[in-house]
Amino acid sequence: MSLNAQTRWHTFQSQEEINQAALNRILAAADAAIAKHGSFLIVLAGGSTPKAVYQLLAKADADWSKWHVYHNDDRCLPVDHVERNSKMARDAWLSHVAIPESQIHDIPAELGNVAGALAYSEILKGVRTFDLVILGLGEDGHTASLFPGQAVDNSADAVPVFNSPKPPADRITISQKRLNDTHEVMFLVTGAGKQEAVDNWRKGVAIPATLIQSPNGVDVYCFGVVLS
Repeated sequence: MSLNAQTRWHTFQSQEEINQAALNRILAAADAAIAKHGSFLIVLAGGSTPKAVYQLLAKADADWSKWHVYHNDDRCLPVDHVERNSKMARDAWLSHVAIPESQIHDIPAELGNVAGALAYSEILKGVRTFDLVILGLGEDGHTASLFPGQAVDNSADAVPVFNSPKPPADRITISQKRLNDTHEVMFLVTGAGKQEAVDNWRKGVAIPATLIQSPNGVDVYCFGVVLS
């Protein structure tokens, strides 16, 4: 796959700088969506960099009543497990602001990957195009729970993942097709461990992250990697 001309790369000089830029981008996207649609539909990523941004959002001033929150993936673990993306987002941010509970849509991964994916597809049914999808990048080039060497399943808006190369083996992910149905995409990529994946991406190697191609392109926010 050739390098998408609509992949825009942004580099930052510190963790604080990338966190602040991501915060500003999210709040600007929210303002624009609320002005246009009366609501803001955001899809969250797991991971340490998003967590730091969510902690900033917890202190931000926003029209929380208009926010609708989804997750790009989650692990099939108990609801209160420390490695659940939904628990991280609630602890860092969502439990501290006035987003109505009915507008926070956790993936019911505790049901197992098949039943949970079916349930989340029902939740996503009829939901308009997302406003902003936040994604991370794994050292192997994966994003959400779209992993190298695994078939791309676009049979539903949310799909089960089996045999994940990272534990736990069972996961649920929003499908590539549905993640691409968004106005904006922001990848948060930090740490030297991501260098090889970034190099491959920029060379046009078909890593899973390159599956995400929204109509308005993709913005990749980077800290700790060199863009050659």
